[in-house]
Amino acid sequence: MKTVAILGASEKEGRYSRTAQEILMEKGYNVVPISLKGGNILGLESYKSIAEYPAKIDTLTIYVSPKNMEQDVEAIIRSDIRRVIFNPGTESNEIEQRFRESGKEVVKACTIVMLKTDQFER
Repeated sequence: MKTVAILGASEKEGRYSRTAQEILMEKGYNVVPISLKGGNILGLESYKSIAEYPAKIDTLTIYVSPKNMEQDVEAIIRSDIRRVIFNPGTESNEIEQRFRESGKEVVKACTIVMLKTDQFER
Protein backbone atom coordinates (compact mmCIF):
# COMPACT_ATOMS: atom_id res chain seq x y z
CA MET A 1 0.00 0.00 0.00
CA LYS A 2 1.37 3.40 -0.95
CA THR A 3 1.75 6.10 1.67
CA VAL A 4 0.60 9.62 0.85
CA ALA A 5 1.26 12.54 3.19
CA ILE A 6 -0.96 15.62 3.09
CA LEU A 7 0.88 18.79 4.11
CA GLY A 8 -1.84 21.15 5.29
CA ALA A 9 -4.35 18.48 6.26
CA SER A 10 -7.53 19.88 7.78
CA GLU A 11 -10.55 18.62 9.67
CA LYS A 12 -12.64 21.53 8.30
CA GLU A 13 -15.45 20.72 5.89
CA GLY A 14 -14.95 22.23 2.44
CA ARG A 15 -11.14 22.28 2.56
CA TYR A 16 -9.51 20.73 -0.50
CA SER A 17 -7.01 18.91 1.69
CA ARG A 18 -9.88 17.23 3.54
CA THR A 19 -11.53 16.20 0.27
CA ALA A 20 -8.23 14.78 -0.98
CA GLN A 21 -7.80 12.85 2.27
CA GLU A 22 -11.31 11.41 2.01
CA ILE A 23 -10.71 10.23 -1.55
CA LEU A 24 -7.25 8.83 -0.79
CA MET A 25 -8.68 6.88 2.16
CA GLU A 26 -11.58 5.58 0.03
CA LYS A 27 -9.07 4.36 -2.55
CA GLY A 28 -7.10 2.48 0.10
CA TYR A 29 -3.98 4.61 0.45
CA ASN A 30 -2.13 4.86 3.74
CA VAL A 31 -2.71 8.55 4.49
CA VAL A 32 -0.50 10.64 6.77
CA PRO A 33 -2.06 13.99 7.71
CA ILE A 34 0.47 16.76 8.44
CA SER A 35 -1.00 19.74 10.28
CA LEU A 36 0.55 22.35 12.53
CA LYS A 37 -2.52 22.04 14.73
CA GLY A 38 -1.95 18.32 15.26
CA GLY A 39 -4.80 16.22 16.53
CA ASN A 40 -7.09 13.76 14.84
CA ILE A 41 -8.14 14.31 11.23
CA LEU A 42 -10.80 12.02 9.79
CA GLY A 43 -9.90 9.35 12.30
CA LEU A 44 -6.15 9.54 11.73
CA GLU A 45 -3.64 11.05 14.15
CA SER A 46 -1.80 13.88 12.43
CA TYR A 47 1.84 14.91 12.66
CA LYS A 48 2.97 18.51 13.10
CA SER A 49 5.77 18.18 10.53
CA ILE A 50 7.14 15.82 7.92
CA ALA A 51 10.17 15.19 10.15
CA GLU A 52 7.94 13.66 12.86
CA TYR A 53 6.70 10.83 10.63
CA PRO A 54 9.07 7.87 11.09
CA ALA A 55 8.26 5.73 8.04
CA LYS A 56 8.54 5.98 4.25
CA ILE A 57 6.30 8.38 2.32
CA ASP A 58 5.80 7.72 -1.39
CA THR A 59 3.96 10.93 -2.33
CA LEU A 60 3.56 14.27 -0.61
CA THR A 61 0.65 16.46 -1.67
CA ILE A 62 0.91 20.09 -0.60
CA TYR A 63 -2.00 22.28 0.53
CA VAL A 64 -0.12 25.15 2.20
CA SER A 65 1.44 28.33 0.84
CA PRO A 66 5.20 28.42 0.26
CA LYS A 67 5.55 30.62 3.35
CA ASN A 68 3.80 28.02 5.51
CA MET A 69 5.90 25.25 4.00
CA GLU A 70 9.26 26.71 5.08
CA GLN A 71 9.58 24.61 8.25
CA ASP A 72 9.27 21.38 6.22
CA VAL A 73 11.37 22.11 3.12
CA GLU A 74 14.67 20.74 4.46
CA ALA A 75 12.99 17.66 5.95
CA ILE A 76 11.32 16.99 2.59
CA ILE A 77 14.65 17.36 0.77
CA ARG A 78 16.35 14.92 3.17
CA SER A 79 13.47 12.43 3.06
CA ASP A 80 12.96 9.50 0.72
CA ILE A 81 9.73 11.02 -0.62
CA ARG A 82 9.60 10.11 -4.30
CA ARG A 83 7.00 12.56 -5.62
CA VAL A 84 5.78 16.00 -4.49
CA ILE A 85 2.50 17.41 -5.79
CA PHE A 86 2.04 21.18 -5.68
CA ASN A 87 -1.70 21.83 -5.72
CA PRO A 88 -2.98 25.12 -7.22
CA GLY A 89 -1.91 28.06 -5.07
CA THR A 90 1.01 26.27 -3.42
CA GLU A 91 3.55 26.62 -6.20
CA SER A 92 7.02 28.06 -5.64
CA ASN A 93 9.63 27.97 -8.41
CA GLU A 94 12.46 28.13 -5.86
CA ILE A 95 11.15 25.29 -3.68
CA GLU A 96 10.20 23.19 -6.70
CA GLN A 97 13.74 23.55 -8.07
CA ARG A 98 15.25 22.53 -4.74
CA PHE A 99 13.05 19.43 -4.67
CA ARG A 100 14.01 18.52 -8.25
CA GLU A 101 17.70 18.95 -7.43
CA SER A 102 17.27 16.51 -4.54
CA GLY A 103 15.89 13.90 -6.95
CA LYS A 104 12.17 14.31 -6.29
CA GLU A 105 9.57 14.14 -9.02
CA VAL A 106 7.71 17.48 -8.92
CA VAL A 107 4.16 17.68 -10.21
CA LYS A 108 2.01 20.81 -10.50
CA ALA A 109 -1.55 19.51 -10.48
CA CYS A 110 -4.70 19.12 -8.45
CA THR A 111 -4.56 15.94 -6.41
CA ILE A 112 -8.36 15.68 -6.35
CA VAL A 113 -8.57 15.86 -10.15
CA MET A 114 -5.73 13.36 -10.48
CA LEU A 115 -7.57 10.94 -8.16
CA LYS A 116 -10.97 11.37 -9.83
CA THR A 117 -9.54 10.87 -13.33
CA ASP A 118 -7.31 7.91 -12.43
CA GLN A 119 -4.11 9.88 -13.07
CA PHE A 120 -2.76 9.73 -9.52
CA GLU A 121 -0.84 6.47 -9.96
CA ARG A 122 1.74 6.09 -12.67
